[in-house]
Amino acid sequence: MKCNVALWDRILRFFIGVGLAAYLIAGGPIWVAGGIYFLFTSAWGFCPLYATFKIQTLREEKRPPRINPFEEQSQ
Repeated sequence: MKCNVALWDRILRFFIGVGLAAYLIAGGPIWVAGGIYFLFTSAWGFCPLYATFKIQTLREEKRPPRINPFEEQSQ
């Protein structure tokens, strides 16, 4: 699972998610629970909808390196 959400997109998603979650807690309609989706995608840096439509806001040179926890670390 590669990151496909840029930092600016993650920050925007976080604030939208917090706003919608607060509105839901304050008594908003149930569809506002979709704000939790924004919170999760901002935390993971991966958006399944972006992956489905082959969209990415993160450029290749800004992509964090993939780390394999089962690979031996060279010193």
